[in-house]
Amino acid sequence: MAIETQTRSASLSGLLNKQVANMGVLYIKLHHYHWYVKGSGFFTLHQKFEELYDEVAKFYDDLAERMLALGGRPVSNMEETLKLSSLTEAKGGETAEMMVKQLADDFTKVADELRQGIAQAENEGDHPTADLLISIRDALEKHCWMLRAYLDS
Repeated sequence: MAIETQTRSASLSGLLNKQVANMGVLYIKLHHYHWYVKGSGFFTLHQKFEELYDEVAKFYDDLAERMLALGGRPVSNMEETLKLSSLTEAKGGETAEMMVKQLADDFTKVADELRQGIAQAENEGDHPTADLLISIRDALEKHCWMLRAYLDS
C-alpha cells in the first residue's frame, strides 16, 4: 500500500505544487489589493479582498499538507513560487476595476487547471486529492461569478 501511495504522489506532485504556488501568489496579490484599493468601492472591496485572502490561505495550507501527506515537497520560497505559478503578481497602480478583473481572470485560470487535476487524481484513484481540488474549484468558480457580477454593476 505504501508503494501505491508513493506512485500516486510522484504523478500528482507537480500538479499540486503548481497550485501551492498559485495560492501563494494569490495570497500576496490579495493583500496588495486589500491595502491599495481606492475609490467608491473601497469599503466593499477592502472587506472582500480580506475574506478572499483568508480563504486562499486555507487552500494554500490544505494543498501543501496534501502534498506532504503524499510524500511530496511543496514549494516554500518566493523565487520558486513565482517560477512555478501560472499567475503573475500584482504590478501596483491597478484601479479597483482592474483588481477585480484580474482576480476573476486568475480564479478562472486556476479553476481550469484544477479541472485537469481532478481528472488526473480520479484516474489515479486518489479520491481525497480529487475531493480537495473539487472543493477549491467550486469556491473559485463562485467567486468568479460574483466578481464578474460586481464588474457588471
